[in-house]
Amino acid sequence: MNAADGMNYAPQGKPQPVVRPGEFVFSAAHIDHGHIYGMCNGLTEAGGTIKYVYDPDPKKVENFLKVYPQAKPARSLEEVLEDRETQLVCSSNVTSQRGPLGVKVMLAGKDYFSDKAPFTTLEQLNAARETAARTGRKYMVYYSERLHVEGAVLAGYMIDQGEIGRVISVTGFGPHRLGAAGRPKWFFEREKYGGILCDIGSHQIEQYLHFAGEEDATVQLSRIGNYAHPEYPELEDFGDCSLLGKNGSTNYFRVDWFNPDGLRTWGDGRTFILGTEGFIEIRKYINLAADTVDGNHVFLVNGKGEKYVNATGVTGYPFFGQLILDCLNRTENAMTQAHAFKAAELCLLAQARAVRVAGLSSL
Repeated sequence: MNAADGMNYAPQGKPQPVVRPGEFVFSAAHIDHGHIYGMCNGLTEAGGTIKYVYDPDPKKVENFLKVYPQAKPARSLEEVLEDRETQLVCSSNVTSQRGPLGVKVMLAGKDYFSDKAPFTTLEQLNAARETAARTGRKYMVYYSERLHVEGAVLAGYMIDQGEIGRVISVTGFGPHRLGAAGRPKWFFEREKYGGILCDIGSHQIEQYLHFAGEEDATVQLSRIGNYAHPEYPELEDFGDCSLLGKNGSTNYFRVDWFNPDGLRTWGDGRTFILGTEGFIEIRKYINLAADTVDGNHVFLVNGKGEKYVNATGVTGYPFFGQLILDCLNRTENAMTQAHAFKAAELCLLAQARAVRVAGLSSL
């Protein structure tokens, strides 16, 4: 795993199988983003058995098989959808195509696991909501900056245990390294990637809802801009947003593509969580100017004092095992369907209502 390459960042953890080999079979289809490797790592470490991989680009399939040689190349998407053993299909398709693919998967009687962002339009979201409700299938989303970060998992446990009281504010920062030369063409096309608040902003909104225990929120302010990349006129290299939760908590986040090349990892993601009885800071991927490149630094302060925990190896990644069991038992312990869709909805609303503060105003 290359910590400097955000597009292909794929965390690996200790195997924590919740099923025996062959009890939960999944396949991968349309692998347009490197997040597919993190998704498949999590599922296989939880005991899932990967069967098929499909992509119209043979090179992508070839690369995938180097990592997962146990998978079989499918001749078509239909071969995957018609396979009786495959229970879930995961995909990191071009963002604008994830929603329509998810509808196809659910109509085929299978659960769907999408990379973030899961949609680029409210129409896609509404179609997925209707199909999920009608078929009873799952449309889950890989919000990796919470689900695949042990520091974030540990912070969630601390909140659940009442360590900081009621959460009243969450502030998040998500700088990313652009690495433009390694990005596909569609990444710079607004219609296909959806905009910065829809894209990497999805991580921030989802974790806010989770940490604050909010089921809904209102977008109060959102802004986007292209400050420094005129060669990519449809790219938004900056975005920020403020939300007010239904229960009164607040959220502010900033996302951008200005992670400096001198930083040893692809992004200095941080989250600050304020409660009525204390606060938590998560330094997700790096501790600046430290001797090693590592993350999962969690700082807790409450009435008992100050505490630091390096969460690496402490919690594992429970989401994936919970997702497998949810698919088998038709439960909602990993993530509720309402939560997955609400996070996506708020991202789309923030993007649609954003004020452009720099760059071409006509876009």
